[in-house]
Amino acid sequence: MPVTSPIRFYHDGRIVEVQDAEPTATVLDWLREKARRKGTKEGCAEGDCGACTVLVAELAPPDLPSGAGKSGAVLVGGLSIRPVNACIRFLPTLDGCALLTVEDLALAGTDAPHPVQQAMIDCHGSQCGFCTPGFIMTLAATYERHCEAGTRPTRAELSDDLAGNLCRCTGYRPILEAGSRMFDLPECRIDTLPIERALRSLAGETVRYEGRGARFWAPRTLEEFAERRAAEPEARLLAGATDIGLWVNKQMREIGDVLYIGAVPELRRVEEVDGVLRIGAATPLEDAFKALVSHWPSLSEVHLRFASPPVRHAGTIGGNVANGSPIGDGPPTLMALGAELVLRRGPERRRIALDRFYLDYMKNELRPGEFVERIDVPLPVPGQEVRVYKVSKRYDSDISAVCAALAIERGPDGKVEGARFAYGGMAATVRRASAAEAAAVDGDWSEDALRAAQEALRSEFKPMTDLRASADYRKLVASNLLERFWLETRSGALSPLPAARTSVFATLRG
Repeated sequence: MPVTSPIRFYHDGRIVEVQDAEPTATVLDWLREKARRKGTKEGCAEGDCGACTVLVAELAPPDLPSGAGKSGAVLVGGLSIRPVNACIRFLPTLDGCALLTVEDLALAGTDAPHPVQQAMIDCHGSQCGFCTPGFIMTLAATYERHCEAGTRPTRAELSDDLAGNLCRCTGYRPILEAGSRMFDLPECRIDTLPIERALRSLAGETVRYEGRGARFWAPRTLEEFAERRAAEPEARLLAGATDIGLWVNKQMREIGDVLYIGAVPELRRVEEVDGVLRIGAATPLEDAFKALVSHWPSLSEVHLRFASPPVRHAGTIGGNVANGSPIGDGPPTLMALGAELVLRRGPERRRIALDRFYLDYMKNELRPGEFVERIDVPLPVPGQEVRVYKVSKRYDSDISAVCAALAIERGPDGKVEGARFAYGGMAATVRRASAAEAAAVDGDWSEDALRAAQEALRSEFKPMTDLRASADYRKLVASNLLERFWLETRSGALSPLPAARTSVFATLRG
């Protein structure tokens, strides 16, 4: 391999080579400034508004592992297609992929609009038009997924798919109507065959790219990645850039050399082995949570409320865990499930329980040259009850004020044999409420047990007051959520009703 290689990806019907971009140049900047593709818009530049949504296609693994059927990606032929935010996607991460923008949807050789575009016209789904390309690309992913499956989305499913796209003037009703109308028009699918052929010609080559004084590596095998990580412990480890992208766009930080984890197939694998769900660290959040929900259906709400679809398709489960945000929703969920991390440095591996991984605010157990290889989650056992509750100012795409992930295990006699109560937003790190757990164990799951656990909980955390919530509010909510959990899981409790959506979309369903 040469010392440096160009960034190569499929775009506009051909393989593009880029050799003069910074490793942290975004896909959005390249599209607008170099490729002169102005359909993709810049709105927030932090992955919140969806105006810059594009589709990124990759080769799907030839032998999809257990859990792959639960993947959140659109699987068409040999391709996996995902909607992502171009504003926080670094250009070198496109190497070996295909990039599709709103200009690529027009019918081949004509100016005729795609069914998604025609439906937006028919339903008057665009006013100022600034957000429209992003909505169209998100709906294009929805269109491909349902055409491939031979289904039509419900209004609720359309609402969930569009949760990462904001419109400031048109209103969402006509956009949702367009999402239904597009299936009434003559079918027109993305031609994936030329894309697949092009990507196969790019497959297998490790990227070693240097631009503007910084280096970018994208190893293609786990062994090579581990070797490079050990050799370059100071390099910035990059996954989905849903956090690091904001360092560059908003804080104008120089992040130096970059080691990209997202090109290693072994680290994107989800499989069941010996009673454990193994989730590779580079698995997109969307895929990871769909696999979790397949075993714990009660996690469906936190899955849908975890960021937005484009962020979940880009961000990774390992990045969410290693980042260690005290208000992240992934760590409390995994902690309540008893997850363990497999950490690796070179050829050496070690295991650590997730609840022992965090040391202090944004500090963890990782040693120089070490990385999270996978997350192991014990599969459900009889008598286990799990709930995760997210409290935030908005239903969709918002950061938690408090996230409570609560689990108990009861024996055949109904006695509580184990409890795991994990909270986000209550301390400098995501943390278990050990005193409350102890109060709930070794007895009936009775109201007396609940009150004892609530009393213990009051002295366990000293949360801060910020713009999202006051300390007193957080304490009250943490206690109330424990009571909600008891109400839903006590003996004789009825199964909880599906959570009602309260997003802006849901108000327009009727």
